[in-house]
Amino acid sequence: MFLASSAKPIDDNLKNFVDEIEAQSPRLSVLVARQLRYSLLQTPVELSIKEPRQFNVLEEFIIRAAIEFQPPPTEDELASVLGLDSVFIKTTTATLRSLQTLSPTSPLTVTPEGRSFYEKGSVPLPPYPVQINAITDPLSDKITFQSESLNETVINLPDLADFITIDNTIADITSLPLEQIQTNIQASGLALHVPEKGKIVTSCKVLASTQKIWRKISIFIILDAFEDNLSIQIRNGTQILKSAANWLEVLHNEGKISLEKLCNLSIQTINCERETILKLKNTEIEARLKDIRTKALENSKKSVLGQAIQLRNGQISQAFLEVLNSAKSQVLIYYPWVNQAVINEKFLTLLQKLANRGVWILIGHGITRQLENEDKPIPPEVEKNLRAIKTPDGLPSVQVFCLGDSHVKEVIVDRKIYLCGSHNWLSYRGNYLPLDESVYQVTIPLQVQEAYEFLANRFQNHAQKLWQNALENRDSQLAVESLCIWGALSMEEIALKEIQKNNWLELLPVWLNVAIQGLKSKNLSSDSTSFKTALSLLSQVSIEETFIDLLQQRWRQAIGAIAINNPETALNLLSDEVWAQFIRLKIVQESDSPNDFIL
Repeated sequence: MFLASSAKPIDDNLKNFVDEIEAQSPRLSVLVARQLRYSLLQTPVELSIKEPRQFNVLEEFIIRAAIEFQPPPTEDELASVLGLDSVFIKTTTATLRSLQTLSPTSPLTVTPEGRSFYEKGSVPLPPYPVQINAITDPLSDKITFQSESLNETVINLPDLADFITIDNTIADITSLPLEQIQTNIQASGLALHVPEKGKIVTSCKVLASTQKIWRKISIFIILDAFEDNLSIQIRNGTQILKSAANWLEVLHNEGKISLEKLCNLSIQTINCERETILKLKNTEIEARLKDIRTKALENSKKSVLGQAIQLRNGQISQAFLEVLNSAKSQVLIYYPWVNQAVINEKFLTLLQKLANRGVWILIGHGITRQLENEDKPIPPEVEKNLRAIKTPDGLPSVQVFCLGDSHVKEVIVDRKIYLCGSHNWLSYRGNYLPLDESVYQVTIPLQVQEAYEFLANRFQNHAQKLWQNALENRDSQLAVESLCIWGALSMEEIALKEIQKNNWLELLPVWLNVAIQGLKSKNLSSDSTSFKTALSLLSQVSIEETFIDLLQQRWRQAIGAIAINNPETALNLLSDEVWAQFIRLKIVQESDSPNDFIL
């Protein structure tokens, strides 16, 4: 698959991480995985902390008087107002001054800190010291605090600082303002500075000299050949240090560090691995496509039913648009990535044009085996625009979802035309020049059907998963999506059976809407047994149902659509029993007759 590990600088104890990264996406290759050491700086500090206590009546009165009296009173003036010996007042104010609640001199003035405590109904207790450690991490460019000291260990690995200049200026704790220290203490998860509870760190002083503590980090250089992009990942154990990786990537992009020097990684190695990955294919899918291409090319020489044409570069986009425009009932598309460069206003207009004439469009995307690891999800705005495309009857004409586990790029239209190849139909990566791409346009029935069955099965499996989720959560939106996928695949009978099996009768109007589109596009036969089954469910529907108006409308449309193609078939559906239900549910008037209704 990739270069042998022996050909790449990968440390033995990092091979499990390498396997994990490459398993997330078949297009990624870890070129380098090596361990280095770097130094943290640990500084012992002492914090001074104040906590609140509830004030007594005299303290409250003194503080209140100092706030409200204009001009502020002296102790003697306040004693006179209260009719107390001034000794009591002076003793209490001395206590409040020692707690820094009152200013040191007369008249009585409340400090900002005292006012803050007073608003919480308290005064501060005498401050007490707490010793902790400030940890400066140059890779994260942060200072954190922790109660326990870091242990000094000997690590016999190359020093990252030998390759990169690391700025240690943030290590000067004494230069930080108190507000910053308080914020960092809170961010470190220590319950030492909790202003909402009146617990305040009032000062911080360094107790001893800074100590260097060595730590081990792992650096991974990852190649995405499909995107022609190198990325850097840094880990501390299993923790991914994103900010440190971003910093290294900036230095690399600015030409300030050499990957060859840092990681023993040469340009020749990168180019060799890029070529290897570009040849990488999902084994199952590539085997299927290879078989299709081989048979298609063989049969094109002797088959009068169809042909296989190899399109290159500039021919591809035009053929893609022409094939889409020819669609009458169904378009299936699979592409690993979808972006806004292609799903633009012009393309959305084309899809809406298809929807207006009743064409179903299913778009699958994704490349990783595990969908939660998909690193190129469809942009939300693109997905929103695609899902906004509706049929004339209001059904979502376009269904787009992540299936994953495929690099292949395929388009199948009306089960008659099959496009497969390397062209970026639904995404570009900034390069609109010819890239020596090729696409097969196949119209040989056997090969088209084989491709259709494979892709349709994936879409059907997705519809089933959506339906199960819809049932578990009674989510009607997911249910509608499932019904539309089944409708697009001409599996209306499966959809109806699920509705019947789970007694979800409020979905009947949606199913009828899907079936009507199938009738219009001639994907669903007028004499399908599904209509008889759907009619048999009418006896379970009450005239009081919230969806009755929509059900009435849809049945009128459905019988009308059947009658257009085959009036006799429509009339045969309206048996005496069915007609009675139509009257009961007010789908028709009592004065109507089946013949008049058909006409």
